[in-house]
Amino acid sequence: MSTFVLVSGAWHGGWCWQRVVPLLQQTEHEVHTPTLTGVSDRAHLISPAVGLDTHIADIVSYLETYDLNDVILVGHSYAGQVITGVADAVPDRISVRVHLDAFIGDGRAAVDMQPAEVAHHYRESVEGPGFGWLIPTRPLEKLGVSNQEDLDWLAPRLTPHPWKTYTDALPLTGAHKRVKGVFIECVDWMRVFQQSRERAEELGWTVHEIATGHEAMITAPSELAALFDKIAA
Repeated sequence: MSTFVLVSGAWHGGWCWQRVVPLLQQTEHEVHTPTLTGVSDRAHLISPAVGLDTHIADIVSYLETYDLNDVILVGHSYAGQVITGVADAVPDRISVRVHLDAFIGDGRAAVDMQPAEVAHHYRESVEGPGFGWLIPTRPLEKLGVSNQEDLDWLAPRLTPHPWKTYTDALPLTGAHKRVKGVFIECVDWMRVFQQSRERAEELGWTVHEIATGHEAMITAPSELAALFDKIAA
């Protein structure tokens, strides 16, 4: 049995793992799905001051409060930045960090690691409907979700994300390098994180692919849970 901590990316909360959690529990894994400050069920805490350091502190505090050790720490999308920061802060609590179609933090701000056209879209939407400090939710179709039932379940639950988390640099001491890394790329969409996958390969990480869109926990939960189980083994 392993202990998984699954950290969701921008606009999401711990709820997005609901289809994966019972599958992992069936194979006797312990599963935690914390929500980051300012989104989802913690949206009432959002403010322009919520930054990357806030989200790193969220997860570090969670691990320490529940005294979790030998953790398989999973970060989806933006949360790749978060789990890199967490691994740097408390490397001895983590056995492996899994970047699920996610940034691999290297010190830069998240927005500076995005493809130019995606970064331009984010900045434009923040300056417009985001009031200068929020990232509005993106159309789910752009994330590779096409099934209407999935769209109907996802859309009402997404909330705007604090922009500061994307513009903050990620300060690193180098301690994160002590934690083994694994990368999973979702390949049936626009592949925004292909550069991160290439970086993982350069680092000598194990790299996996899932033939689904960016929201793998929604569109391919069985395949994702099986892959997590394989990583745990």
